[in-house]
Amino acid sequence: MAGLALEGPNPDVDVLDGINGLAKDAPHWLNGAMKYIGEYGLIAGLAVLCLVAWWSARRRPDAPAAVAGLVWAPLAAGLALLANIPIRAFVGRPRPFKDHAGLDVLIPGKSDFSFVSDHATLTMAVGVGLFVAHRKFGLIGIALALAEGFCRVYMGVHYPTDVVGGFALGTAVALLLAPLAQALLVPLMTAIGRSRIGWLVRARGAVSPAGDGADEGADDGRVVAAGVPPRHSGRDKDLAA
Repeated sequence: MAGLALEGPNPDVDVLDGINGLAKDAPHWLNGAMKYIGEYGLIAGLAVLCLVAWWSARRRPDAPAAVAGLVWAPLAAGLALLANIPIRAFVGRPRPFKDHAGLDVLIPGKSDFSFVSDHATLTMAVGVGLFVAHRKFGLIGIALALAEGFCRVYMGVHYPTDVVGGFALGTAVALLLAPLAQALLVPLMTAIGRSRIGWLVRARGAVSPAGDGADEGADDGRVVAAGVPPRHSGRDKDLAA
């Protein structure tokens, strides 16, 4: 345990030991489940969440803007992962089990650098991207991202600060580039909505903002984009991208 601390107490190591210590006392089946959930399951859950949000957004009166906001979430994750490549190379921090022999490592064999966590970066970028577009789905996405961060430390493959750094990177990319992304994606989604594959953007029977009625059957979570007048609801207020 002291192998990671050069001098004095190291809170990063202490938290790592505390969370990973849960794996040492857990039954084999639970660690197997955590291994799957932390490596693949939560990312798959976010993918399903994005699909559900997209299906719902297609029925909005402002469907092109709604879908554009949701498309940005996975794009933000991809850009955040690209940004992490030089960060990892510059910092060059080894995985915790390289210097910390007492860890219970659920996924051995990882040889890349530790800071920042790709999984934490990806999941938080998607979660925050969803939150910018749609508050209800975004809160669920952020909760899944926090669970992902816990799993990475639990499995012994990341320090807590690796996870916090990933959360910060994913959040920064999703928020700072959102206005530019919306400015580009809204016209694109509008054009697609008018094409032969318009069902990707607008569900059949959905009413456009210029139509005679509103899609009153849609849920009350709204997606708001730059340049699109929001339709306010007293029950829910979503953030503008």
